[in-house]
Amino acid sequence: MRKKFIKTVQILGVVFMALILLLAIVPFLIPIGPLEGLVAAQQAAANESAFVTLPFEGTDGIDIHYIAGESESAEQAPTFVLLHGSLFNAFTWDETRDFFAARGRVIAYDQIPYGLSEKLVAGDWTGPNPYTSAAAVEQLFSLLDALDVDNAVLVGSSYGGVLAVQAALERPERVEALILADAAVYIQEEMPAWLLNLPQVRRLGPLFARELGQSESFIRQTYAHPDRISAERMSLTLIHAQIEDWDSAFWEYLRVWSANPPDVADRLADIEQPALVITGDSDAVVPVTDSQRLDAELPNSELVILPSCGHVPQEECPELFEDAVEAWLSRKN
Repeated sequence: MRKKFIKTVQILGVVFMALILLLAIVPFLIPIGPLEGLVAAQQAAANESAFVTLPFEGTDGIDIHYIAGESESAEQAPTFVLLHGSLFNAFTWDETRDFFAARGRVIAYDQIPYGLSEKLVAGDWTGPNPYTSAAAVEQLFSLLDALDVDNAVLVGSSYGGVLAVQAALERPERVEALILADAAVYIQEEMPAWLLNLPQVRRLGPLFARELGQSESFIRQTYAHPDRISAERMSLTLIHAQIEDWDSAFWEYLRVWSANPPDVADRLADIEQPALVITGDSDAVVPVTDSQRLDAELPNSELVILPSCGHVPQEECPELFEDAVEAWLSRKN
């Protein structure tokens, strides 16, 4: 019996070692060919698109894509800066951008590596990593500086809402107010840095990035009624997948951001600016209870729950979204 047990343990040990060996070697045997048909960002730009190069330590500048507009009375009116969520981009505000432009100045931009903003890859920087959450805040204020914006109303969707909160905490004097749509403040998707930095994981990273970065299924789950997503809307949402180096850049972002995601939940009480918290009642990504908690923890906040609407109300339910913002703006002013 003892000999059988020892033999079984030995066999299991050999199998285990074989599996470890396979996991160590196989990733390097999987071919990762280049993507075909990719273009420069300027080639995919829309008529209203603009680009600006922002300074960032250790780089020759970061090219940021943005779309802007303003009313005739923009000098006296607020500047609305629209911040998209993960996998989305500046085009997520297409249905509501004119609404904001009619009430002041509006700027919607692509956070890197999304949309048409620059796709930095390893070797493009020698200083701080441009994909950290702290770098995202720095790039936001650099954009405001470049476009001569002293302070702004930050309008954030999903993780764009987290960025808005970070900015209000870091530079409160430059943030007039917050509009937070289905903000992912309490969502934590952290992964161990040691795992993400394994050579095998880094080897397969661009393949994982390709899968996630082209995932129509993720986009569909952000709507309460996925049939409302047109082919044009889906194409604009995934426009980053048309741009050179997007998969490598997306992997660099995921690797850094997943190891150290932003965490602002414990600092919400420090935010004194007026805030509007909006959520769709059918949000499958950020639970409605998270938005209710956010409203309760912000000192100067109002909550609006939109009926029959999902995670991106500015796209799926633009009229309800605009009504909520208009009512809040009238009370705030």
